[in-house]
Amino acid sequence: MSALLAASLLLAAKAAVAPAPALPGTPPSTQLAALKARSIGPSVMGGRVVSIAVDPEDPATFYLGHATGGLWKTTNAGATFSPLMKEEKVFSIGAVAVAPSDPRVIWAGTGEATDRNSAGFGTGVFRSSDAGATWSHVGLASSRAIGRIRVHPASPDVAFVAVSGDLWTKGGERGLFRTTDGGKSWTKVLSAAAPDDADTGCADVVLSPADPNVVFAALYARRRTPWSFTYGPSLTGGRDAGGIFRSTDGGSTWTKLAGGLPPQTGRIGLAISASSPKVVMAVVQSDAGGTSGIDEIESRAGGTFRSEDGGDTWVRASRLNPRPFYFSQIRIDPVNDRRVYVLGFALSVSDDGGRTWREDLFGKVHPDCHELVVTGTPAPRRPAPPKEGEPPEPEKKPVSPRLFLGTDGGAYLSADAGGTWDHVDRIPSGQFYRISLDDSSPYRICGGLQDNVNWVGPSRTFTKDGIVNADWIQVGGGDGFWCVFDPVDRNLVYAESQEGYVHRFHLGSGQVRNLRPEPAEGQPSFRFHWNSPLVPSRHEKGTMFLAGNRVFRVTDKGEKYTAVSPDLSTQELTKMTAKGSGAENYGVVYAFSESPLKAGLLWAGTDDGKLWMTEDGGAKWTDLTGSLPATARGSGSPASRRGATTRRSRTWPSLPSGAGTTRRSTSGRPTSAGPGPPSPETSRRTGRPT
Repeated sequence: MSALLAASLLLAAKAAVAPAPALPGTPPSTQLAALKARSIGPSVMGGRVVSIAVDPEDPATFYLGHATGGLWKTTNAGATFSPLMKEEKVFSIGAVAVAPSDPRVIWAGTGEATDRNSAGFGTGVFRSSDAGATWSHVGLASSRAIGRIRVHPASPDVAFVAVSGDLWTKGGERGLFRTTDGGKSWTKVLSAAAPDDADTGCADVVLSPADPNVVFAALYARRRTPWSFTYGPSLTGGRDAGGIFRSTDGGSTWTKLAGGLPPQTGRIGLAISASSPKVVMAVVQSDAGGTSGIDEIESRAGGTFRSEDGGDTWVRASRLNPRPFYFSQIRIDPVNDRRVYVLGFALSVSDDGGRTWREDLFGKVHPDCHELVVTGTPAPRRPAPPKEGEPPEPEKKPVSPRLFLGTDGGAYLSADAGGTWDHVDRIPSGQFYRISLDDSSPYRICGGLQDNVNWVGPSRTFTKDGIVNADWIQVGGGDGFWCVFDPVDRNLVYAESQEGYVHRFHLGSGQVRNLRPEPAEGQPSFRFHWNSPLVPSRHEKGTMFLAGNRVFRVTDKGEKYTAVSPDLSTQELTKMTAKGSGAENYGVVYAFSESPLKAGLLWAGTDDGKLWMTEDGGAKWTDLTGSLPATARGSGSPASRRGATTRRSRTWPSLPSGAGTTRRSTSGRPTSAGPGPPSPETSRRTGRPT
């Protein structure tokens, strides 16, 4: 299974009556129609929750929008959840909002606006008038990613939608859109000027609680290629198309705000105080002082900014701005404008308006926080009487007690302003990158989840409760990707995490050994992608292949790594550096396969557009890139055609544009063969016990 799996892991169960054998040529979709799917979990962790909406009349009713797990609803404070939008076939939610004046009206924007290379895409805006029971698609079908929806406090038919747009290509719907008729028609009210409007979308929008005609919005340019992530002026040729904008007439006209704000902005998150509507805050990405290290939580020129005059002037409250491309979220407590939250690797809290911060949630919630809703009426505070001879305790402003937090590990609830948390572990929405099966009876499944390690579980149990969370075993660490069962020792599992690290896990003892190839002293480091292929051989029991910038043959239970290829990338330095996001390495083999029919026939495709084949296990590699459509080489423009082949490299019909074209070599060999690579070399890595 090669794509990121959304929601729960589903397996096909045998039908009660076996279907008749399929006729030759029957499409797979028809063959699978008779099979039923059953969820087997695990739900011990949730997938990435990027949006939460709470019923303003009933806080026990709220909605969770998952990056790749759909939309879920609870009416009992999280004891149970029901999936929504099942008929709409929506899997990625970017924003969800409940109309303040009519909680039956729910708005959902599809396609998450986090800028990961695995971000799910959407198909526009949906609206429900019956609290989520039924839905209508109401437009913006080519928006692809929606980061925020704000509904007018007095009219459920008036809404603003912040559209980030397609992450991978120019054009499409981008900017801030407004509807006044429940989505029957839309007006783009804010966008960048041409030509920057092709890359610039709207990252966030807030309405003033004192006057909903006062609207603040943030524009942001960004784009991914297979080997980079670019944002802001570096994408728009130095032009500062982004920034914070304000409208005082409901979105008809706009002014770009500048007083105290930095130039050269990237992603921006906005918040406005409900108790002090003149207080507006923003977490601002800026490269004006040079880019910061991506794992740093502070910015040289950006950071957290505060305005106390409705946006006319701004003061840089702090340098805090953790990994902007992935977070950029800020919240102000509705009853206390001095209590501020910034979301990032952890939840940062300030009680002085954003000047100083503390992180006190480590160990309490899953890292990587994306959404926070702050509600609730503070309990009356009765300070203790002062002791004799001591001054009275200074009065502290109250804070809202109820917090709803969305993280990479699901949702959390707090009833005491973050003092304690309840993990909502009832939704099987983990984000599987890969799964694999073994030959046990019943067979077992191993899979790697985004930011939730690798897990092994059964396909069937013999208890009346069926498969429960306790039946799943955590293996490996970090983000989970490829997972391989040892074909000889059924207690061994090889679980991969980011950048080529392989964890050999013994299911019986729990012993873990970390394994990864390392170059000989003085040689260049190997490069591995975020999600590097780890593929078991179909022909050599106990052999695996690990792909980075080179292909490695892995034997001896992961102890021995033999390079069977040279560097197969273009080796262009501008494509090797992790740009913009810092979460990946580039110039690597991203797709790898071994022929199921012929031993030694291997295929490798790189993220910068190279395609290779070897028929002798790696002694000689043939460059097939020239036989592909030109756009497949990774020129930065979107590919409108995708090459497909059968029988090795003999034909490459172009799909799906029109009738397509076919390129064939008269000899049956590749149409453009590159020079043979240097001879492979062998390196051995001694694993480090954890």
